[in-house]
Amino acid sequence: MLAQVQLLFMVVFLEMGLILMFLFRTPLRKLIIMTLDRVKRGSGPLIVKSVAATVLVIMIYTVYSIKELQSRPADSVNPTDQILLAHQILEAALMGFSLFLGLMIDRLHHYIRELRLLRKTMEAVKKQDRTLDNIKNGEASTLRDEISSLRNKMKQLESETEAKEKEVQSQRANSDSLKGQSEKLLLEYDRILEENQNLRSQLQSVDQTVSHSDNKKNT
Repeated sequence: MLAQVQLLFMVVFLEMGLILMFLFRTPLRKLIIMTLDRVKRGSGPLIVKSVAATVLVIMIYTVYSIKELQSRPADSVNPTDQILLAHQILEAALMGFSLFLGLMIDRLHHYIRELRLLRKTMEAVKKQDRTLDNIKNGEASTLRDEISSLRNKMKQLESETEAKEKEVQSQRANSDSLKGQSEKLLLEYDRILEENQNLRSQLQSVDQTVSHSDNKKNT
């Protein structure tokens, strides 16, 4: 019985030590977490649950024995029964405390593992965000370069358009001047044509006069 109590004390102190190691980030904590990860693989969880169930059954039986001893009349309880009662109470308390600490260890291990997974996920998300930021910055610089080149092309096109407009205006002015000159030439041509017709008519009349005078002389 004393060996059983000593074993329970060892288990309790070991579990308390594991809980304390979980509270501080040390290389030993990583080793413990890796060991628990391996224990929880395969048939490990079944063995742990079997041991915990056995301890729970023993604790229930011990509590039942305690209740049975306490239910006896006070006159029938001798010093040996009192020592046995105290011993059973200590055993039940140690077993219950060890089960509670085991549950705490399991929960702490679960939360620490979840926290590690969350940290890895956050790091992956941060890396993705950095990559996206770099891509966005690269795309933004590329877009800026394209915008600047397009602006330069627009300026060139505007200057070319202005030059073409000036050229068209000058051509229009030339065409207007040529049109005016052609109209003047047409008017001058009409005048010359009219004078030519007048001269022809005058020449015909002179010819008729000369021919008429020649006819008179011949008669």
